[in-house]
Amino acid sequence: MLLSVVILKSLIELSLMFIVGRFLLGLLAGVKRQTNVFWQLLDVAAKPALWLTRLISPKLILDQHIPLAAASWLLIAWVLVVMAKVDLCLQAGGAACQ
Repeated sequence: MLLSVVILKSLIELSLMFIVGRFLLGLLAGVKRQTNVFWQLLDVAAKPALWLTRLISPKLILDQHIPLAAASWLLIAWVLVVMAKVDLCLQAGGAACQ
């Protein structure tokens, strides 16, 4: 069980990094970000989280706000998974989590 929690935590962290990296590189690249190869790679990597967020959000939310919504729920999910990991580590003992 601990291994699955650690894997889930890592996937959430990766998704958050892809979304934040995409945002920061978009700021640096400006209007020509669509032609930037690195922005395109980050965009492809962030697509699953953005797609899931668009799927579960109401149509009232604009597409330009989807990355912020995705980062928000991923951050909440990360906190919950960290809490689950800490709980599992306390149950298993400190040596099991190192």
